[in-house]
Amino acid sequence: MASTVLSRPLRPGAGSLAFLGVFVAALLGFLSLGAVLPVLPRYVRGPLGAGDLVVGIAVGIFALTAVVGRPLAGRAADTRGRRSVVVAGLALLAVSGALYFVPAGVPGVLLARLVTGAGEALVFTAGATWAVDLAPRERRGQVIGLFGMAVWGGLSLGPLAGEGLLAAGGYPAVWAFAATSPLLGALLARRLEYRHEAAELAAPQAIMPRRTVRLGVALALANVGYAVMAAFVVLHLSRRGIGHGATVFIAFAASVVATRLVAGSLPDRLGGRRTALGAFAAEALGLALVALAPSLLVAVAGGVTIGAGFSVLFPSLALLVVDDAQDDGRGGALGAFTAFFDAGVGLGAPFAGAIASLAGYPAAFWAAAGCAGVGLALVLRDRGPASAEPLSAEAGRAASARAAGVAPPDSGRGR
Repeated sequence: MASTVLSRPLRPGAGSLAFLGVFVAALLGFLSLGAVLPVLPRYVRGPLGAGDLVVGIAVGIFALTAVVGRPLAGRAADTRGRRSVVVAGLALLAVSGALYFVPAGVPGVLLARLVTGAGEALVFTAGATWAVDLAPRERRGQVIGLFGMAVWGGLSLGPLAGEGLLAAGGYPAVWAFAATSPLLGALLARRLEYRHEAAELAAPQAIMPRRTVRLGVALALANVGYAVMAAFVVLHLSRRGIGHGATVFIAFAASVVATRLVAGSLPDRLGGRRTALGAFAAEALGLALVALAPSLLVAVAGGVTIGAGFSVLFPSLALLVVDDAQDDGRGGALGAFTAFFDAGVGLGAPFAGAIASLAGYPAAFWAAAGCAGVGLALVLRDRGPASAEPLSAEAGRAASARAAGVAPPDSGRGR
């Protein structure tokens, strides 16, 4: 028998405030990650005197502990509670920032990055699960997408903070921010209202359920497109004589944010499966436009199309995963699923690099479009439970009320 902790309903009106608190706490953690990103390569090459290979290892090694840690973080969120795991993850991020002060050379930096990966895995997995707990059934997909904005916000605003701190106070100022920002997040998370009750699981649940693996592989295939955009759009457009590759990437990132804000409810209204199919198609089309781009206008259109598809893809697939999971196994399911996000980026970049070196930059974009097509085929073959279908707002409120243990509202009231 394994112990687990189940969230209990908060007092009326507290859910939105609690979600805001979880969002801000996670954002403070991801700001720490973002601040270090543009500074770390210069630190490794400069004060540490290491080469480009070490730079690549230092930047990417965090994915090792992130991939391994996500399923374990999800299981811990189910058995220990969401809040305690979020606080532990933010504490680890604070420790990783403090480790940069230790004069241990390259090994010390690599250790800090491994701790960063473990902390990020805990914060995102438990935080996303906590956010889903707080959401009405009919808005789960939208809430997953909104919580993901904490990641995008941290990785977008964090580098600006890192550059400013480096100019103002050197590397120590960046390390201090990387240690204190998640610490503030941990203090905030500890103060959030969170109620739970102990329960017993009849049997341990699988860490990697078959359907979660299938949907996770689809997510990893989608992330190949992100890796290709990040690595090669500037070089590709420069080789074509078009230039302005950074503009295309900015258009892509802006499209991700705008689509999630404007169309974040699509997975709930249309269903996770339908929305995921459309998202894969949009990503493949956008990658093809960038591969073929004869002008900057076409390339920007491709970047916007990729961003629109990429934006709703994660919440769509995640919605299928959480709707397929029991309440007391939701954290484990999300942890296993999100591990494929890191795997897709970590494996997608070298895969695209190999294609580019053998057949050129356009071939790398075509290969990524092909990966999106394979992901579409996986989702097309997926046949999940009836819970994967969209709920009407009225049915969703009734389901949420039943889950909370109260009578559903009278559907005829006010008519």
